[in-house]
Amino acid sequence: MKEQRESHSAPRNRGTATHVDDIPTKQQPAGTTKHGSHQFVPAGKPNSLDHLTAQKILQFIGNPAIRMVLWDGSIVSPDVDDPVATLYFHDRVALYQTLLRPEIRWGDLYSEGRVEVDGDFAGLLHVVYRGLQRGDGWAWLIWLNRTLAHRRIRNTFRKAADNIHHHYDIGNDFYRLWLDEEAMQYTCAYYPEPAMTLEQAQLAKMSHICRKLQLKPGDRVVEAGCGWGGFALYMAKNHGVHVKAYNISREQVKYAREKAEKEGLTDRVEYVLDDYRNISGDHDVFVSVGMLEHVGPRDYPVLGRVINRCLKPGGRGLIHSIGRNRPKPMNAWIERRIFPGAHPPTLREMMSIFETNELSVLDVENLRLHYARTLKSWLQRYETNADKVEEMMDGKFFRAWRLYLAGSIAAFTAGQLQLFQVVFAREDDNDIPWSRDHQYVEHKGRDHDGGTETDD
Repeated sequence: MKEQRESHSAPRNRGTATHVDDIPTKQQPAGTTKHGSHQFVPAGKPNSLDHLTAQKILQFIGNPAIRMVLWDGSIVSPDVDDPVATLYFHDRVALYQTLLRPEIRWGDLYSEGRVEVDGDFAGLLHVVYRGLQRGDGWAWLIWLNRTLAHRRIRNTFRKAADNIHHHYDIGNDFYRLWLDEEAMQYTCAYYPEPAMTLEQAQLAKMSHICRKLQLKPGDRVVEAGCGWGGFALYMAKNHGVHVKAYNISREQVKYAREKAEKEGLTDRVEYVLDDYRNISGDHDVFVSVGMLEHVGPRDYPVLGRVINRCLKPGGRGLIHSIGRNRPKPMNAWIERRIFPGAHPPTLREMMSIFETNELSVLDVENLRLHYARTLKSWLQRYETNADKVEEMMDGKFFRAWRLYLAGSIAAFTAGQLQLFQVVFAREDDNDIPWSRDHQYVEHKGRDHDGGTETDD
């Protein structure tokens, strides 16, 4: 969803005495409703140090095309004519906490309503990400803030269960408000056609993965991290496979089992409430969509050993995960408040899954912009249901998740996050495709001998 920009221009100044009352105003743009209900004492008119601090914050983030308004209505802005958005600080403490602990405190301040954004929220965060990426002489301070803000990720069995409970067990009704209606997919959709709806794109994602895995009737599939179970049901219904799906979210497994019972697929799909490290049995296919982010690099070799012991000779697999181009922790605020224990890996980090476990990477695809598109659809639906979310949770929760979704859009559009799909097989498997034809033909593809496969 692309929010509206303000139609008026920012004054061309760098912290002069311009006041917000001097600027033509307009109605709040769609998607930028202010949900803060707190009242704050602004602690008097901003002084010269406050204005200097505001200017330093703008310099720190690369002087992006945004307007900053302090609690008395005075404006501190770079020299821009068409600001992406307006950022409001409602009290002095919020301003200084943003300077001193931006990785953690800014997200909290927004959630509490002590800072507000008017305009294109994801656009504002995009230009901030790009400014921080450039550094502009502040690289040491950026590094220091990130170092102090981040925690070491160690996902033990107990810790992993607590982390998943924190994020996924907050209520299926909440997620139903903004995920797709077909399969409740909380992972990147696939948009081969730009005009697709979210529902169509999620079905296209599942079909795309199945083609990459070359599923055939009778295959035994193990899925590590199955969400609400929609993909397991899709594989069973459309490809005649048997799926054993592991998940440690109680709410999701309960929902998935009820769905399988309702659709009459309990003989082909089994949902196991257990950690991926306890996967057992012999399987033709291993697949994991959106779980690796929760594993942590320390346990990638463990995951590799799990795959190695459960995958039959001639087996194949796919891992779909958010990632990065360069090693860096998850945004500290998201890791602490939204996704505890999360780490987006680089491709180099992911290789520790395969290199020591007799596994060979066959194909890597990056769907970065598809995830940005998916997130825009989620955010649009989320904001459409703002009143329901606030009634279900509260205003602070609504704002925190709004920031999480908008910030994730910005992270993908700015190239800070990637979306990798990695296909792999046994290293001595010679019965592998000679081309990628099978990935992009909906019903028929050529096999490696030049013949044809039967329709799915």
